[in-house]
Amino acid sequence: MEVSVIGNPQSKICRAESACRELGFRFGSGIISGESRNKVSFLTHQSSKWKQIKIQCSPRSVKCEAIVSDHVPFLKPSRSLESVKLFVGLPLDTVSDCNNVNHMKAITAGLKALKLLGVEGVELPVFWGVVEREAPGKYDWSGYLSVAEIVKKVGLKLHASLSFHGSKDPEIGLPEWVVKIGEAEPGVYFTDRYGKQYKDCLSFGVDDVPVLDGKTPMEVYGSFCESFKSAFSDYMGNTITGVTLGMGPDGELKYPSHQHETNLSGAGEFQCYDAHMLSALKQYAESTGNPLWGLGGPHDAPAYDQQPHSTSFFSDGGSWESQYGDFFLTWYSSLLTSHADRVLSVASSAFKGTGVSVSGKLPLLHRWNKLRSQPSELTAGFYSSNGHDRYEAIAEIFAKNSCRMIVPGMDLSDEHQSPASLSSPESLLADIKTSCKKQGVVVSGQNSSASVSGGFEKIVENLKDESVGIDLFTYQRMGALFFSPEHFHAFTVFVRNMNQVELSSYDQAVEDEAQTVSIGSGTGARRLQTA
Repeated sequence: MEVSVIGNPQSKICRAESACRELGFRFGSGIISGESRNKVSFLTHQSSKWKQIKIQCSPRSVKCEAIVSDHVPFLKPSRSLESVKLFVGLPLDTVSDCNNVNHMKAITAGLKALKLLGVEGVELPVFWGVVEREAPGKYDWSGYLSVAEIVKKVGLKLHASLSFHGSKDPEIGLPEWVVKIGEAEPGVYFTDRYGKQYKDCLSFGVDDVPVLDGKTPMEVYGSFCESFKSAFSDYMGNTITGVTLGMGPDGELKYPSHQHETNLSGAGEFQCYDAHMLSALKQYAESTGNPLWGLGGPHDAPAYDQQPHSTSFFSDGGSWESQYGDFFLTWYSSLLTSHADRVLSVASSAFKGTGVSVSGKLPLLHRWNKLRSQPSELTAGFYSSNGHDRYEAIAEIFAKNSCRMIVPGMDLSDEHQSPASLSSPESLLADIKTSCKKQGVVVSGQNSSASVSGGFEKIVENLKDESVGIDLFTYQRMGALFFSPEHFHAFTVFVRNMNQVELSSYDQAVEDEAQTVSIGSGTGARRLQTA
């Protein structure tokens, strides 16, 4: 099998070099090392065999040598995709918790490969726990500034995701001084009914409470944004064209309803048991004349590992539809909506007039959404009484603050969901798009975190949807899997069809000037030509 894709013949990448520069990636457990001045490798050991990807750059094309599947999806070209700007997410640990750039040469090689393919830019996760690690107001942007400079030199655009949450993989926590505050005042973290705390972001209940060394979280986030704007002033509006504000767990607007549970068989649990949330619930109950309703969350909601209908709360005619259910869910969702308004207001104020767009990200909570109660959305904080659109209030907040909404899961289809999960990502995505269209909110797309069957075709289908003009899509995320032979080839074909690039006879003829991506594994690797 042989496929050819030709990039921009005017590319300046590697033009200064009289000969091809070779950059290699070897994949596996994630160990990385540089082999020479002109080579970079991701190295990994798999049963005493090495897998290798080499990138060779010169002005004309990219050549790919790989072992690939005979069933790599080929996408039909569509003129409607020409206006869509394609970004690729950089690894979460691009900058380490010690503020060093991980795998500098490998990252640079990857950026050059993306530029040659015609990708518009990259998304960079910027963690609060890295930048403001040691003390409040003490910022160190050095690692992220180094990445921004590399991106600028390569000629790509940059979107920065300001992440006010922690990560388990890679392990990046909240700032050390915030962790110390949490040890003395555990009420700053989300807590479930068992007393288990979620320590990777702060509770919505403390948004306007001065728990961070005399300041509120919103004040601290605002100062962080101002410091970012100042530190990256030379890049704002030219290299940096977008900023996304983290809005909760994993950067998404939601409660951590599953905490760190990997078993998603249930619908999650309500996270309203920290001291500040309980205090707010008590006040709300008293203000509505139902003080006994303010003593805690629903007593008949299922546990993390229980299916929604195992108890009465989410059942048809269950507590969620009662007067009490409406009371609790209205309060619970109102804190989520208020949090969104506060965070987006901080971002809009900080970045006004800088020439960058401001975005926030929603989750795609499609599991169990064929049930009337749609319990996964309820535990995560999405609710509207009287059967109204659960996402319209959120879309109103985004419109009010002139922010874009990032919606993930655009590679998911109903046909690939387990029947037992009662899941329909397609209908949920359509509902969110409809809410955004009503409010005039611009939608940006992302794929899900894991590679799925038929994903590229589904992405194209969503991007071609004329009812909501999606003009920016971010593919997650660069790393060993991304550059693996089968995936990188499929991604290359995807980019080719988005860019509507045609192969010139000149580029076909001039192979000795080719920019080459060589992806091989052992002997007998078949050759693919890709740009």
